[in-house]
Amino acid sequence: MADTNQRLVVVSNRVGPLSDEGKAGGLAVGLADALRRRGGLWFGWSGETSAEGTGSEYRTETHGHTSLTTIDMSVEELDGFYYGYANRSLWPLLHYRLDIASFDRSSARIYREVNRRFAERLNPLLTPDDLVWVHDYHFFFMGQELRRCGYDGRLGFFLHIPFCPPDLLSALPGSQDLVRAMLAYDVIGFQTDGDRRNFVAFCVQELGAEDIDGDRVRTQDGRIVRASAFPIGIDAHGFAEFAQSDEAREHEAMVRDISHGRHQIVGVDRMDYSKGLPERFRGFEQLLEDEPNQRGNVQFLQVAPLSRSELEAYAELRVELEGLAGNINGRFATLDWNPIQIMVNGFTRRALAGIYRAAQICMVTPLRDGMNLVAKEFIAAQDPADPGVLILSRFAGAVAELPEALIVNPYSTDEIAHALSRAVAMPLEERRERHEAMRARVFANTAQQWCESFLAVLDDGHERDLQPRSWWHRLGFGGPQTRFPSIF
Repeated sequence: MADTNQRLVVVSNRVGPLSDEGKAGGLAVGLADALRRRGGLWFGWSGETSAEGTGSEYRTETHGHTSLTTIDMSVEELDGFYYGYANRSLWPLLHYRLDIASFDRSSARIYREVNRRFAERLNPLLTPDDLVWVHDYHFFFMGQELRRCGYDGRLGFFLHIPFCPPDLLSALPGSQDLVRAMLAYDVIGFQTDGDRRNFVAFCVQELGAEDIDGDRVRTQDGRIVRASAFPIGIDAHGFAEFAQSDEAREHEAMVRDISHGRHQIVGVDRMDYSKGLPERFRGFEQLLEDEPNQRGNVQFLQVAPLSRSELEAYAELRVELEGLAGNINGRFATLDWNPIQIMVNGFTRRALAGIYRAAQICMVTPLRDGMNLVAKEFIAAQDPADPGVLILSRFAGAVAELPEALIVNPYSTDEIAHALSRAVAMPLEERRERHEAMRARVFANTAQQWCESFLAVLDDGHERDLQPRSWWHRLGFGGPQTRFPSIF
């Protein structure tokens, strides 16, 4: 296990919370738990823009032995880094959507500049023995830039979204530079083994690296980098307790009241084109077309909080979904039954736990997803004595841990309709057997266990012990720089 006396330094686009407000996902739960036990620093963007941008003053909140430290971005940095390169180029491409990815030199330049500036601002706060763990597609270059600053401690990176195959990634201008920058990290984590294989394949095919044993890559200069799958979990016990809270019971009762004894289907997703929402709506419509006896027997609630609504693709998706919902209701609704309801406002996680618990069926059908924690939350929230049925896309990372779900190809409306029909008719004994198997894995592979398993590998240091600690200096990433003591 990792040395809990070592300080943990976390880098992510958004920071916190450390306290349980009922809104944190798997990332925040796992990291908050580790930071509370170890003490450390969580560094990222403040969520604010200012004229000074990444040169702004540090904003710091201290919670026990942990500090949350943030800096601003300028409007230009936010537009190029976040809305531009991260979410118009990287997000669609890594989700296999080359058709809607856009690439421009200006946003790529700003993305790399922001990575450089964040590294320069973080570096004076580090000590040589820190474990630095960088998160997600916003900071592919962060490790390389920290090396340029002279940092020679342990660096880990975890990608929360998919990593596409080499043939797709090669469409990104500068893709070799991006992956080469990733190799500045000591340990690189992915949600699934498929994502790991895609990364290793790119290293071998495009950068001339060697795949040693599936989990380690030897670069052309002899360095060894660990690349492994670390599937993220949830705080399963905590979420099950959420489902018993007063807020959850209130929302469970409301959902049961509006369903009037019908089979309640739910979907909970950010409004994002990767989630397969139009395909899901069409699959539900197909069920109503193929099986008239299901009309008035099923009801579908889609919770889809708005996401990145400033981007054109997301605004277009909302219009499409609202049009589909309107057409379905127009075709099939009766005076006492609206088959589909879409809500774009968000809920607390306690409220969602109640919504999950009231549902007989949950549809989690992304076209491509890194993990998808909604699937695990649904399992944790359900009543084991009378559980609902999970319908899960074969392209969600969670499918490896939850094979007892009804697995569908989200591009096939017939498969979705058939799965819905099976779910409605599934007998109690089969539902219990499937749920019991999935629940055991959800409660075993928690967010805390995910965090500790990654940190144990990062802290191992075996690969780095086999090579000079100054390899990045030999590669021209800059010489050792003066160390400043941590201000915390």
